[in-house]
Amino acid sequence: MSDFLTPDSALETRAIHAGQGFDPATGAVNPPVHFSSTFVQDGIGGFRGGYEYARGGNPTRDHLQELLASLEGGEVAYSFASGLAAEDALLRAVLKPGDHVVMGNDVYGGTHRLVNRVFVPWGAHLDTVEMGDLDAVRAAVKAGQTRVLWVETPSNPLMKVTDIEGLAAIGREAGAIVVVDNTFASPYLQQPLSLGADVVVHSTTKYLGGHSDLLGGAVILKDRELAEKVGFIQFGVGAVSSPFDAWLTMRGIKTLPVRMDRHSSNAQTLAERLVGHAKIDRVYYPGLPEHPGHDIAAKQMRSFGGMISLALSGGGAAARTLAESTGLFQLAESLGGVESLIGYPTEMTHASVKGTALEVPENIVRLSVGLENIDDLAADLLGALDRI
Repeated sequence: MSDFLTPDSALETRAIHAGQGFDPATGAVNPPVHFSSTFVQDGIGGFRGGYEYARGGNPTRDHLQELLASLEGGEVAYSFASGLAAEDALLRAVLKPGDHVVMGNDVYGGTHRLVNRVFVPWGAHLDTVEMGDLDAVRAAVKAGQTRVLWVETPSNPLMKVTDIEGLAAIGREAGAIVVVDNTFASPYLQQPLSLGADVVVHSTTKYLGGHSDLLGGAVILKDRELAEKVGFIQFGVGAVSSPFDAWLTMRGIKTLPVRMDRHSSNAQTLAERLVGHAKIDRVYYPGLPEHPGHDIAAKQMRSFGGMISLALSGGGAAARTLAESTGLFQLAESLGGVESLIGYPTEMTHASVKGTALEVPENIVRLSVGLENIDDLAADLLGALDRI
């Protein structure tokens, strides 16, 4: 961390400076991107700065990892080639055959697929539960067997809000590691480690990068012993982020606070305008007072983020038509970029959980509300609704 930063420096300040000191050789404000697969040694084993080979370490990736740890208040962070690569590395480091995983019944489809189709055949056990019901979670967790309690809040795509502090207490009592996927909120809006979680994961592709131009993931940990295990998997398996993706992520993070403020304000305004629309049965947005878990979200989040889901009263046909009828809201997977996107989860992001308890209703569309003018966004969406 730069000399002028302190543990009390605001997140807005750390987002710009942590891990990103100026280049000492030239004074360049932005540290250079280190495009090198290998590093010259000063004699056998004489590594300059500890660098030997890019899979094991790269200065640009190290800068990003320092920044990520600072933002989430963790001891150690690791950067990966994708969000699922980050999750896979963490689960490899934690699980052994016979271990039990508990996750929400509205978790991201790719996360469920990873555990259900990779780790379950290998010998792990998986149960899903309504994470907003602490009694149900307590009943699902098996003391001495549950190794991972996997939390996603707000969840994807129904924006379910869960009490991180409450779940962390349940996890500690059972001896489980509590993991929070903080992708939807970002470290600017929510700090899971400060609420008792053990590990935070991110798809850095989303809000941290913020411009739909990179692929990446991250694991941030409090416990150094567990961090060493994840670090070995990062090195031994090798799903590391590229130097350029790491640099793009750092560039994106510099504007994370101001972007999240705008994402949140746009989404809040849009959600309020959509409530009561004749063609919408329900608006899923944590910032609405009637949204289940709104009070918990208000307590553990700075604001409510940029993601909204809608249940169309006309069923699946209406949802499909809406997803294919907007202009500013472009039909595409992913989220968290400056541009607004619309998706049809049951056939896109959550197609892998069709036919399971996690299946997304056919009348749901998901919105990633971008940074465009809110009146333009509302006109685009409301106009499309009128044409259904």
